[in-house]
Amino acid sequence: MEITTKQLRIQPGRIISQVNNGQEIIVTYRGKACAKIVPIDTGQSIDAEETDNELFGMWKDRKDMEDVEQYVKDMRKGRKLC
Repeated sequence: MEITTKQLRIQPGRIISQVNNGQEIIVTYRGKACAKIVPIDTGQSIDAEETDNELFGMWKDRKDMEDVEQYVKDMRKGRKLC
């Protein structure tokens, strides 16, 4: 099935339900295919913790980022002009 980016924006729930039913969807932008939405292979289990480690593994050992709010405050200290 092919849909436009506008249809994806307007009807995401309907499109996701079609993907959940096993249908692959091609998303087009200005008549050209730009993305493909496919159902996840249920034969493999996806561990959220494993995915997080893959995505953010380069920061996992940083002790200065344990308190994120404090880290952001420290970063913004230099921005004050007063």
